[in-house]
Amino acid sequence: MWWTALRNESVKILAKPRSYLGFLAITLLVGVILLALALDGKSYIEFVTSSLQQSLTVEGSMLNGYLVGFIVLQMLVVHLPLLVALVTGDLVSGEAAMGTLRNLLTRPLSRRGLLLSKYGAAAVYTLVLLLWLGIMAVLVSPWIFGVGDLAVLSNEGLQILPSEEVLPRFLQAFGVAFAALYTVACLSVTLSCFADNSIGPIVGTMATIMVFTLIGTLDVALFDQVRPFLFTTHMAAWRSLFLDPVPWGDILFSMVLLGAHWVLLIGIGLWTFERKDILT
Repeated sequence: MWWTALRNESVKILAKPRSYLGFLAITLLVGVILLALALDGKSYIEFVTSSLQQSLTVEGSMLNGYLVGFIVLQMLVVHLPLLVALVTGDLVSGEAAMGTLRNLLTRPLSRRGLLLSKYGAAAVYTLVLLLWLGIMAVLVSPWIFGVGDLAVLSNEGLQILPSEEVLPRFLQAFGVAFAALYTVACLSVTLSCFADNSIGPIVGTMATIMVFTLIGTLDVALFDQVRPFLFTTHMAAWRSLFLDPVPWGDILFSMVLLGAHWVLLIGIGLWTFERKDILT
């Protein structure tokens, strides 16, 4: 029964025109980035590495498909939460606004099962959206620019990753990025349980991200104890997978903390949905 509900909820997402805005936005944005780097990528690389040119000499071009894919991820992963919230924030409140929620609950599936199917559909949409970004970044970019070693700037300077190590790291990075983005999806679905319109959960999700990000960037002693436990602090944890050596302890902490957010948010959503008035 639950798998049937999951399939139905996924089909509902596919039936909404707004669900395709994310794919269209990713395609256009990646296209613009690829065009810009194809036309003037050399100047961009020289600008980024200008501070290092006095201490090292680079022979050949650092610009290749893997570097372009890494640049694309850095630029677009921070924008994906809005695209995710735009769809997942409507999963419960949209049904309530249209009056179809009560019809769904006349079926044998319990409230808990119905809401869990919506969280599952949110996971499917988030994963597919991230996979599309991966295809554009990691498959299309090398096809245009070729492959090679990946040069990554970190706090410790410039690190060069051999080309044979890059794809496995990209796959792992997408796994960590999914954990962060699904936290956003869980937040928007949970907020959707409190609302009867789609705007509130979407705006509430983005406002929460903005406030948490502000807390994470302000150098205030009051926030030092809170900052490590905000999910926004770990939104860019995927980038650590391109360091050498990889800080596996930090990544594990990020994954555990993001998973704890899943459990907390889904728990709040279930508690709220069980008590939600669907008759008025």
